[in-house]
Order: sequence, then C-alpha cells, then structure tokens
Amino acid sequence: MSLIPADNAVASVAALFAIAAAGFLMEKTRIGALLTGAVWAILFAILASNIGLIPQDSEGYSFVFRYFVPVLIPLFLMKADLRRILFETGRMTGAFALACLGTVAGAVVAFSLIALPDYEAGVRTADMVSRESGAVGAFIATYIGGSVNYAALLDVTRLGEADPAFISAATAVDNLFSGLFLALLAVMPGVSWIASRFVKRDHSQGDVVVEETPGKVTAASLAYSLTFALIVVALGDMITALLSSQFGEGAGNWRYAIITVLALIPATAFPKTMASLHGGYEIGIALSFVFFAAIAAGADVVGLVQSAPMLILIIAILLAVHGLVVFGLGSILRFSLPELITASNAAILGATTAPALAAAKGWKDLVTPGVLVGVLGYAVGTVIATAIFQIWPG
Repeated sequence: MSLIPADNAVASVAALFAIAAAGFLMEKTRIGALLTGAVWAILFAILASNIGLIPQDSEGYSFVFRYFVPVLIPLFLMKADLRRILFETGRMTGAFALACLGTVAGAVVAFSLIALPDYEAGVRTADMVSRESGAVGAFIATYIGGSVNYAALLDVTRLGEADPAFISAATAVDNLFSGLFLALLAVMPGVSWIASRFVKRDHSQGDVVVEETPGKVTAASLAYSLTFALIVVALGDMITALLSSQFGEGAGNWRYAIITVLALIPATAFPKTMASLHGGYEIGIALSFVFFAAIAAGADVVGLVQSAPMLILIIAILLAVHGLVVFGLGSILRFSLPELITASNAAILGATTAPALAAAKGWKDLVTPGVLVGVLGYAVGTVIATAIFQIWPG
C-alpha cells in the first residue's frame, strides 16, 4: 500500500515529475551539486517508494516506459549533423572510435569474468531476455552514448520493467564510477609518468565554442520539436512492424536503431532547418529525469544492496579495460593525451562534461570536437549496443 494508489496512473506520473523537478532543484544547491540531478531523482524515487509515498508499480510507470523513452532519441539527435561530426572533428573521430572499442571490449571482458545470476523462478516470463545479455547491452549503451541510449536498451531488453532493483543499483553504481572516472581523467595530464608516454600537440589554439548560440525557446519551437520527435517515432514503429512481419519478432529489437537512423537523416540533410528548432534537448533532459525516477520507483532497497557489490566489480573491470584500450592503443597510434582524454570523457560521461573538461584544461581546439563526438555517441550507442545484445549468448 502507498499514499498514492497504484491504480491512480495520473497521480503516479505527477509524482515522477515532482521527483524529477526536485532533482533539478538539488543541482542548484551546494551539497546537491556534488551529485547529478539524475542521481538525486533516483535516490528520491527509491526513498519515496520504499517508505510508501508512491507505488512501486503503476500503469503510469508503464506509460513512461512505453512513450517517453522512444521520444528521447529524436529530441537528442535533432541537431546531430553527421557530416559536421565526421568531417570537422578530425582526429577526435578516430579517438572516439577507440573509446567505443574500449567500451565494447570492457563489457565483453567484465561479463565473461563475472556471470550474473538470472531471474529467480517465477520472475522471468517468456518474452524476457537473460539479465546478463540485457545488462551487457545497457552498459555498452551508456558508456558510448549516455542516458538516452541507456534508456533505449532498457526498453529493448525489458530489464527496466523486469528487474527495477537491479537497474536502480546499476544506475547508482554507474553514476558513482562515472564521477570517479572523470576525476581520474582530470588528473592524468599532471602525472608526468603518464603524460611522457604520449605525443605532444598544442591544443591551446582555437575558439572556445561549446555549442551553437541557443535561440529563444518559444511555444512554437517546442511544438515543432515535439512534432518532429513524434513523427520520427511513428515512422520508426511502422518500419519496425513491417520488418517484424517479414523477418519475425526479433526484428523488433532494432526499433531504436531504426528511430536513430530516421532522426539522423533530416539532421544531416537539413542542418540549418533543424538548427532553428529550439527546446528539444531541454525537453529530452526533463523526460529522461522522469524516466530514471520511474525505474527507481520500482526498486526494493534490499535487492539494491544485494546487487551492488557485484555491479561495482563489473563496472570497475569494464572501465579499466576501456582505459587500457583507449590509452594503450591511443599511444601506439600517436594520439595526444588530451585527444584521448576528451574522447574517453565523451563516451563515458557524454557531450556535456567532455567540452567542459577540455575548456578547463585550456585545450581550446578540442572543446567543440568534444561536443560533436559526444553527439556522435548518441547516434551510434544504441546501434552498437543493440547489435552486441543480439549476438550475446543466452
């Protein structure tokens, strides 16, 4: 029993939005800024559901999983001009490819060394995949693209609905290690033993432009952005249904990869038009907070604590292998340390922290490329993660 009844879907969704808003507010406080708003939303949702304020399961949560997640992808990719990403980032594209390889290699090694227990009897249903294959896809997605890709793979694998305690633990541990990894990246240039093993390049020249000058967000621009996102999702679902009828239900797992491709086509073909649509990214961030709150609301604290130690080891191995691949091969291929740090940052933490760290370190000519390869991660993360998930045994 909870204060908000489980059968009151509207009130349940309203509570998720309130929790998401609280996450944004916490980011603005001195103590709250130590964690991301997404982590606060997760923590608040876990607390609220476990003390009986909100239900641990509700049709409202299913609505969020079913309709919010697919819309996130086109909202985040509205301005992802692939021509600019591939041709203006220069060496950063190659460095980011190494980062993607490092993430895939890390996931393969981590999950080969540590086997996750599957669902207990009576929990798993016929349409659920194994916990391990689902987790492999989810971790590859988040460490190539970020939260939007993570959300997509949780829906593809159904882990979000099947095992909310496990996913909440995974998300919490992921955020903890992401922060530690960012701190490690920040101190690496100051360690002479490490810096001396990479080719030296001057990255202090160039204009610090993190993103295009944002335009004014209006009611019309929000309507245009949402219209674009919904049309892309509708077309993606039509194509997915057609492929499923021709090749079987397995084709449905490529739903988000198809939506990604459809979102990239106008973003690349009509970059100026798409650049005039403002507010889509902001809507996507807000909806992603609501999504994380919905996932966390179903978490049982006991189950979370039981899952965390194993996940800590898995993510530690994954990130260690990622680092070895990126900085080991990167040194051999004569990438500079700042290029590799920015690429690794963009993959593990996304398009926001990569340019911020580059700017803070004075690597002016890596700031904008850091943004662009981060956006490239949004574009390829879901596709790569879905492919690995499909071929993973079990």
